[in-house]
Amino acid sequence: MRKNHRLLAAAGSMLAAGAIALSGIVAAAAAPHTAQARTSGIERFQLMSTDPTGAKTTVIARGVFTAGGVDITTSNTTDTFKFPNGTIRIRHSPGTGPQSFNPRTCLTTVHQHGTYTLLGGTGKYAGISGHGTFRLDVLAVGARSHGKCTQNKPPVALEQIVRASGPVHL
Repeated sequence: MRKNHRLLAAAGSMLAAGAIALSGIVAAAAAPHTAQARTSGIERFQLMSTDPTGAKTTVIARGVFTAGGVDITTSNTTDTFKFPNGTIRIRHSPGTGPQSFNPRTCLTTVHQHGTYTLLGGTGKYAGISGHGTFRLDVLAVGARSHGKCTQNKPPVALEQIVRASGPVHL
C-alpha cells in the first residue's frame, strides 16, 4: 500500500508539473505581442517632378522599406510623403548652393544641398524616426514675354530631382 501511495504521489506530482508547464506554454502562445522589433538602416528617397507648377512630385523610398507615392509640400520647410500604407512627415533645411538664371537663354540651374529630419508617420510608418542629407538639382527653361525671358510666369520646361538618404528607424 505504501508503495502504491508513493507511486500515486509521484505520478500526481508529475501530472501537476506537466499541467503547470503546459499552461505556461498555452499562456505564452495566447499572450499578445506588445513589443515589435524595430528595423534600422539607410533609407533613400528620390523625388522627381517635371510639373512647372509644382502640383505633383513623385517620391520613391528604398532601403529599410520600399514604397512609391507623392510629396505634399506643407510649408517652405516641411513636407509629407503620402504612400499607399501611410504617410511620413519631414522637416528640411532651406538648402544652400549655387543657382543661376541666364536672361539671354532663359535657363535656370539650381544645385543645392541640405539636411532633413523625419518627424513621424502614420499607418505602416507610425513611430518612424531618422535624419539625413539631401541634394536638389533643377533645370528649367523660363517663359518668354514680348521676346524676353521672364521669371513672372511658370517655366515652359522643368526637371527637378531631389536625392536624400540617411539612417532610419522603423
